[in-house]
Amino acid sequence: MPRNETMDTFGAVSLIFFVALLGFNQVVIKVVNEGLQPVFFAGLRSAGGMVLLMAWMRYRGLSFRVTPGTWGVGLLIGTVFAMEFVCLFLALDLTTVVRTGVIFYSMPVWMAIMSHFALPGDRMRGPKALGLGLAFLGVGFAITTRGDLSGGSLAGDLFALGGAICWAGSAMLAKASRLRHETPEMQLLWQLAISASVILGMSLFFGPFIRDFQPLLHLPGVAFQITLVSLGFVFWLWLLSMYSASGVASFGFLGPIFGVLFGWLILGETVGLGVWVALALVAAGLFLINRPEKTPETNA
Repeated sequence: MPRNETMDTFGAVSLIFFVALLGFNQVVIKVVNEGLQPVFFAGLRSAGGMVLLMAWMRYRGLSFRVTPGTWGVGLLIGTVFAMEFVCLFLALDLTTVVRTGVIFYSMPVWMAIMSHFALPGDRMRGPKALGLGLAFLGVGFAITTRGDLSGGSLAGDLFALGGAICWAGSAMLAKASRLRHETPEMQLLWQLAISASVILGMSLFFGPFIRDFQPLLHLPGVAFQITLVSLGFVFWLWLLSMYSASGVASFGFLGPIFGVLFGWLILGETVGLGVWVALALVAAGLFLINRPEKTPETNA
């Protein structure tokens, strides 16, 4: 399919659904962390997702051949992907879904900065600078302010920020490196295969693998995670290959909203004035950063 520089209805609806799914996904991680060590859980998810993805690729007759010249960037994107989810799973173990939602979904800020330097067609101009400042202010407010933003730790907030930066990094590697010529399935296979071994190795240093594990509650969460990461992220990478980086990132301003909504609605987490201030700043900033620029019309 040809690449679309402008977002169409299908892309918009798909991205809204995907961002909402990611918001709900944070609730699932938070709940399953009560039964499994977070880093082990993240590694288990990558390993299970890799198996499911390979089965899907075999079913569709897709090649597993590694393209010459992609080994280095493949290892790099897999390592960055691993760090992204180690940070996210630890963040959700140490802080609330509400706080993580505000901070982790600042990813489009970091992606916009990376795109500015790496992709000539995604320069930040005009209101985008103001948006960048607002989003930075919102993230900083969320991290440094306590009061009704309590319920977590500074370490958890910083892990959420690290996860956001790594998420942007993995997206940019998929977009701007030699991997951009690979299928979304092959891009994700690199990330899952490398991250599974990296994260499971790291899990040896984070304590017992099993906590208060309740099969009827936690196994469905593990299954949801494996399915989402193996199939959902194929869809995400496909959207990234079909639309401009800034166009895909423009829907990131919905991420904090869904994160706060699900944290409050499902887990009953506190959403006070401080949360709304941080959320408003981040969402407004992301909207300005990724708002489509008007191009002057030329007369024939």
